Amino acid sequence: MLDVGKWPVFALLPPEELRLVRQACVFGSAANEALYVTVGDEVFAIGTNCSGCLGLGDLQSTIEPRRIDVLCGKKIVSLSYGTGPHVVIATADGEVYAWGHNGYSQLGNGTTNHGLTPALVSTNLLNKRVTEVACGSHHTIALTTDGENRLIGKSGSGTVPVTTGLFPAVCPPQVYAWGYNNSGQVGSGSTANQPTPRRVSSCLQNKVVVNVACGYAHTLALTDEGFIYAWGANSYGQLGTGNKCNQTVPTLINMDKERMVEVAACHTSHTSAAKTQSGQVLMWGQCRGQAVPCPHLTHFSTTDDVFACFATPAVTWHLLSVDGDDYLTVAQSLKREFDSPDISDLKFLVEGKCIHVHKALLKIRCEHFRALLNESDEEAIEIHQFSYLVYRAFLEYLYTDSINLPPEDAIGLLDLATFYREMRLKRLCQETIKRGISEENAITLLSAAVKYEARELEEFCFKFCVNHLTAVTQTQAFADMDHDLLKNFISKASRYGAFKN
Repeated sequence: MLDVGKWPVFALLPPEELRLVRQACVFGSAANEALYVTVGDEVFAIGTNCSGCLGLGDLQSTIEPRRIDVLCGKKIVSLSYGTGPHVVIATADGEVYAWGHNGYSQLGNGTTNHGLTPALVSTNLLNKRVTEVACGSHHTIALTTDGENRLIGKSGSGTVPVTTGLFPAVCPPQVYAWGYNNSGQVGSGSTANQPTPRRVSSCLQNKVVVNVACGYAHTLALTDEGFIYAWGANSYGQLGTGNKCNQTVPTLINMDKERMVEVAACHTSHTSAAKTQSGQVLMWGQCRGQAVPCPHLTHFSTTDDVFACFATPAVTWHLLSVDGDDYLTVAQSLKREFDSPDISDLKFLVEGKCIHVHKALLKIRCEHFRALLNESDEEAIEIHQFSYLVYRAFLEYLYTDSINLPPEDAIGLLDLATFYREMRLKRLCQETIKRGISEENAITLLSAAVKYEARELEEFCFKFCVNHLTAVTQTQAFADMDHDLLKNFISKASRYGAFKN
């Protein structure tokens, strides 16, 4: 489930607003601008508003979400942004809206006037249904359902949408490029700037390109066969060729992996990513200042997470879809059902209080319960040797894999973990106790560590007592210690230093 909280700009939103977000896109020179769509199909903007790219009709920045009225109810299906910056969207009805910087006519309105509010792009797109949009630094690409590729913007000769590939839907889509080309990002075979649209052919001839993504100065193309071609700048290994040499023509990347189904890049970074048919995500290029010249397998489940973690700034490379509150992961579902009487089939009675649980889960999670419940069909079990607080924390741990107790109470849970031979729980208790140790409870915690044979915790508490207890506390500690503990304490003193007094 996607968490928009990974992007700092959303930290400005209150929790009740975050719960309503269903689509989101983060952009800006410092990932400090965002547009998002709510569950009610309302569109909001937040951030610095450079060049009016928030579409609010002015140049004022805002830390409070502001609604973009003209886009509300439009059902956005694709959104992209350029360095200018400019923003372009496609709606479910196939319409295209654009706004922001327009120095190279990247808004497609036939002028070079900037746009402060979303304006419908109609020239050369009438009767066309646009399904996807993508922005380079100062140009725009629109994909139509009839198989056309139309590029808008910095063409060198025109200032209106230019048809760059007109062909029946059954023909392979063509890739055209133009503009700044010092690193070969146009794919023409040279580093000379390209003033007019030029078809990128070379080894892409007769290839069916289904996905194109642009980085700051490099380009990726994915074919219907699952192969990736790359060209342009490569100073960080963003082409994935294993070296840092620029490529002026499309070059096949030897992925040595299964078929690729998605490529991703963002024009504000030198990072590339791809997703395999089985859902594995790879990344290469700039990684927090380091160069990764070959595709590297990650633990991520989406290409979005690559840019959230490694891109600088951490922008999104396309419009993100956010799962609603009605979806819960397995872990979230289990946590919600703990101590819920609705579908539970077992309850524990501790100090006169009930704790509702599920037999199947207990048998899966704990060997003690597997043996106990296989021999019993009881619906209620009384517990006498542990407190309600401790036993409830233990059962909740089996549902959540975590504990939430103060150090003093964690001692009782440590006792339980020792009794049930739950070694991981025992380690968690020790970590909780370590984090909460103080001069006031150090001796108590040391005694508990010795009693429950928690050797690592015993060493930790002992060192704390030697190094941190005051002379007065040390004197009192000797008086409070039982004989065996005092003997143990003194025997170790030579290893860590004597008492201060």
